[in-house]
Amino acid sequence: MGRIFGTDGIRGRANVPPLTPEFVQRIGIAAGAEFTRGDHRHHVVIGKDTRLSGYMMETALTSGFLSIGMNVFIVGPIPTAAIPMLVRSMRCDLGVMISGSHNPWHDNGIKLFGQDGRKLSEQVERSLEERLQAYPSSHTLADAPDVGRAKRIDDAVGRYNEWVKATVPANLRLDGLKIVVDCANGAAWRVTPQVLWELGADVVAMGVAPDGTNINRNCGSTAPDAMAARVRQSGADLGIALDGDADRCVLADERGRVVDGDRLIAMIAREWLESGNLTGSAVVGTPFSNYGFERYLGTLQLGLLRAPVGDRHVSQWMRLHGCNVGGEPSGHIILANHSETGDGLASALQALSVMARTGNPLSELLPRYEAVPQHQSNVRLPNGRDVDPLVDRSVRAVVKEAEQRLRGKGRLIVRPSGTEPLLRVLVETSDEPAAREIIESIATAVATAGRDAA
Repeated sequence: MGRIFGTDGIRGRANVPPLTPEFVQRIGIAAGAEFTRGDHRHHVVIGKDTRLSGYMMETALTSGFLSIGMNVFIVGPIPTAAIPMLVRSMRCDLGVMISGSHNPWHDNGIKLFGQDGRKLSEQVERSLEERLQAYPSSHTLADAPDVGRAKRIDDAVGRYNEWVKATVPANLRLDGLKIVVDCANGAAWRVTPQVLWELGADVVAMGVAPDGTNINRNCGSTAPDAMAARVRQSGADLGIALDGDADRCVLADERGRVVDGDRLIAMIAREWLESGNLTGSAVVGTPFSNYGFERYLGTLQLGLLRAPVGDRHVSQWMRLHGCNVGGEPSGHIILANHSETGDGLASALQALSVMARTGNPLSELLPRYEAVPQHQSNVRLPNGRDVDPLVDRSVRAVVKEAEQRLRGKGRLIVRPSGTEPLLRVLVETSDEPAAREIIESIATAVATAGRDAA
């Protein structure tokens, strides 16, 4: 058995290894054994998004946890950010979110949170993989009287509703603001429109009819054009697009222009700096954070620390450097004053709070800087290819040649996806023809990778 954890938990096609019911049950057993310490009754809270396979995986995980002696709280569809909050407020030993995030409906995944509400460290993930490797000899199932009990928690969404509203000033009112929100037919399809309505907004809701197979389909943060078009058509003041588990958001201003995570992070950092709420002398981003964003932070006397890709790494770097704002261009934004995982609604509320306080439209509040053009491509790995293409000699040669070509006028980032069978390629340069040529040369090299592996 190789690695099963990627950059954001376990991810793959549902009902295909490792996400078969049998193996998912084993994950529950292994995680239960890992987090059972002492002789008190242990508890785990399980949430999910709206994928059809969520029912299957929820049942399998519940069975595994119960068999090891843990009590299970089942909360149903809920944003990922609610799970660490519930872990802490309900004194649980472990939290689980069943979600494939922004992936298509036929994929799914498992995100695990410890007692502190943080995603598991790589060390704990390695320990779980060792337990799975040694299964079943590494586990002792509970005796019959000690089997756990499962309970459905009906007020979990209400708890999250009140918690997320507490991330902004208590007197915040959105009366007079018209907001388009695209919930991607995902985990936040009920709670996000409800929160915005309770704060006084006129809400135009999209992506709020999940059927198990339409999550992220031509909607949400990975396809924000529909949301932006609705902003223009309806004369709204703001558009919000979330992904399937609502841990990321992309905005659109009142003109229907899409706003990426970098610019929203810059806005939040500036506001928190001016209000005295920003900690540390930097913001944490990733290699994909735009150089124009970095230059803008410099005008505020702030640095940009580039953590490895993945909000877990961003969160770790934030703790290490004492920063409380960080995130990724994709819209994963971490506001450590409130949570150590991304929360799309909480991030959007920060922008809305500034709009409500100043009375200015979003277009006038966003930081003005010139982003360096970024050309991105997801190069699909050949079917059945287990070898990392970056160990292939020909691929390495093409990447090295591209780096030399961009030296002094751009950046190249090439990395395997931690959640999908893809090689993610980003070329940051104003030379668009060169960017296209570089991406095509890498894609061609990857297509033949393995013939000359080092």
